[in-house]
Amino acid sequence: MKIKIEHYAVWCKDPELMRTFYMTYFGMFSNDRYINPVKKYESYFLSFEGNSSPRLELMKRPDIIENKEVRGLMMGYAHIAFSVGSKAAVDILTEKFRQDGYSIVSETRVTGDGYYESVIEDPEGNWIEITE
Repeated sequence: MKIKIEHYAVWCKDPELMRTFYMTYFGMFSNDRYINPVKKYESYFLSFEGNSSPRLELMKRPDIIENKEVRGLMMGYAHIAFSVGSKAAVDILTEKFRQDGYSIVSETRVTGDGYYESVIEDPEGNWIEITE
C-alpha cells in the first residue's frame, strides 16, 4: 500500500478570488469550476504543473459558517506551507505580499526547527508559511 496526501481542502467565501491568489503568487494551475446545483456546492482543484505534491481544493457552499477566530491559532489545521527554493525567494515573495497589501503574520526568520520562513495571510485569512 502506497499512501500519500492527495489534497487539502479549504472552505471559501470567494473561490474565484482565492483561485486567482494561489495562481498568481504560487504559480498553481486550476481545473474548471465544478458545480453541484442540488447541494449549492462549487469547487476548484489547484495543482502545480508536473508535480505530484498534494492539490489544493477551494470549496464553497452557502451553509458553511464563517470562522471568526484567528486562523492559525485554533485547534485543527493551522497552515499550509509552500517551499520556494531559497532564502532569497522567501524574502522576495514576502516583500511582494507586503507591497500588495497582504498581512504579514510573521516576518522572515529561522525557526527553532531550522526552517527559514515567513507567514502571510491569504485573502480570507488562512495562514501560509513560505519556506526556503
